[in-house]
Amino acid sequence: MSETEETPSPKQNQPKEAENIRQKFEKMNMTLSIWPPSQRTRDAVTNRLIETLSAPSILSKRYGSLSADEASSAAKIIEEEAFTVANSSFLSDSKTGGEKEKEKEEEDDGIVILQIYSKEISKRMLEAVKAKAVASVSPDQSEHVVGDDDSTAASEEISSA
Repeated sequence: MSETEETPSPKQNQPKEAENIRQKFEKMNMTLSIWPPSQRTRDAVTNRLIETLSAPSILSKRYGSLSADEASSAAKIIEEEAFTVANSSFLSDSKTGGEKEKEKEEEDDGIVILQIYSKEISKRMLEAVKAKAVASVSPDQSEHVVGDDDSTAASEEISSA
């Protein structure tokens, strides 16, 4: 290579590489989908839920933590129920249009369904810790335990993962 020729920087190559990868997937007639998650991903979500429910966290400061066994069984139920709700939403969506439109629509739907899955997990996790907290306090203290700003704490806890 002569001194006058410049080699492209890695940043200049990134768009070309991304386009090459996209073209290869198109040629192989392969698509990457966001939904449904793999079993490995679902297991990772369950493990993170167990950790969140049983370890010190924002939620445990307010509601207390669950034992490892309680957290494990609760996490499995939470993930399974959230998956079922999100998956039923995924399966009930009907798709029409051309092939390119359909692929774009499926990608967008996958993101929306992933958001449903995440929200369901947050909601059910919060319900589980609230139920545990209410069960462990006297009836006159239960009003203090169950507050309106709880969904924010649950979302923050999952987001920090």
